[in-house]
Amino acid sequence: MRTRLATGALLAALAAVPAQMQAQQVETDRIAEAARVLDEVLSAPDKGVPQSIVEKAQAVVVIPSTVKGALLIGAQRGKGIISTKSGGTWSAPAFVTLTGGSVGLQIGGQATDIVLVVVNERGIDNLSQNTFKIGGDASVAAGPVGREATAATDYRLQAQILSYSRSRGLFAGVSLAGSTIRADRNANEKIYGVGYSTRNIVVEHKVESTAAAEAWLKVLKERM
Repeated sequence: MRTRLATGALLAALAAVPAQMQAQQVETDRIAEAARVLDEVLSAPDKGVPQSIVEKAQAVVVIPSTVKGALLIGAQRGKGIISTKSGGTWSAPAFVTLTGGSVGLQIGGQATDIVLVVVNERGIDNLSQNTFKIGGDASVAAGPVGREATAATDYRLQAQILSYSRSRGLFAGVSLAGSTIRADRNANEKIYGVGYSTRNIVVEHKVESTAAAEAWLKVLKERM
């Protein structure tokens, strides 16, 4: 009887391994896609994030292929990652989700890449909360576009986070008012073994980066 129970437990454990590996691969693919999006955006010769803002960045969030759009009232949802910069070194990525709504004539779904550039510590404090709702104040603003553009005074002095979108090859600043960014603890657990919060990973540095994040960190190091 004990042998049969032990055998059953072993088979159950072995059956769970492929499912766990598949779950990890989903999050690994999310990191790889975020790295690709960021590399393309920062490689844009004349219509990307202004160099003055790139140099000022203290954290970056990339949410690839955010789906936005419905008939008349659009809902948006996406999954991405965030890393922060401290002493010239970028943190391991933490996983986040973006949800929200928008009102307008939006017929059919449309995939959009979202990039957030955090330019001060207050912006990091906001994004590292378990839940951060983007309001209509100056804490989050549509970012200026153009590699040689000079950021306006209000961006430099007031905005904590500059937001951008890329859809169908077009790159522009975007308003995310009404959207909510949350820590994705389930995804963090799949990669790091523990369901850490965003703050645990990008501010308190409780984890070491994994091989899955190499491409992401390479883009950050070389371009930001």
